[in-house]
Amino acid sequence: MIADMTDGTPSTYGTQRKAAARNRVAIIEAAHELFAQNPLVPLSEVAKRAGVGAGTLYRHFPTREDLILAAYQHDIDRLTTTADEVLARQPSAKAAFIEWFETLAAYIRIKHGLGDALHSAAAQDLITASWAPATAAVTKLVDACVAEGTIAPGHDPADIILLMSFLWRVPNNDAGAAQGRRLVAAVFSGLQAPPQAV
Repeated sequence: MIADMTDGTPSTYGTQRKAAARNRVAIIEAAHELFAQNPLVPLSEVAKRAGVGAGTLYRHFPTREDLILAAYQHDIDRLTTTADEVLARQPSAKAAFIEWFETLAAYIRIKHGLGDALHSAAAQDLITASWAPATAAVTKLVDACVAEGTIAPGHDPADIILLMSFLWRVPNNDAGAAQGRRLVAAVFSGLQAPPQAV
């Protein structure tokens, strides 16, 4: 029977594919955690955290850049699908909006720490491709804030992304966090007024 055969059978191939997919996810999750701590972490540490050998890591990601891009894409893909979950969990749309952007800022700070790997053509294509889903997520957050009354109708979500970009420029320390909170308050104060006609 197929299930009893162990070499080159559909059953074995399917099992190997599932194991490879699990290994890939484990490697990306480990890279996410370790790059957040140290962008220059050796890939051997990523493999160790993922519970795989170096050969397995390099089969999935032949270069460091390949792994960096996969980890960044994983982070952005995951974030752009969480707007509904954050809105459901937070007590207000404004709180959800702030949490979502603070998470985005943390991802982008990691990206900046990864240096040249995220300035390649492949990286720019990835970042460009992420713009539409990110804008869609922000649209949900903005619509919820409009319904709540914390943002006036008529603001362009793409403009708001650019406006909130200060969050990934403030220092990643207590002083930066305090500055970020002050700037967020200023942003919301401005967004409570309707956008000005051009």
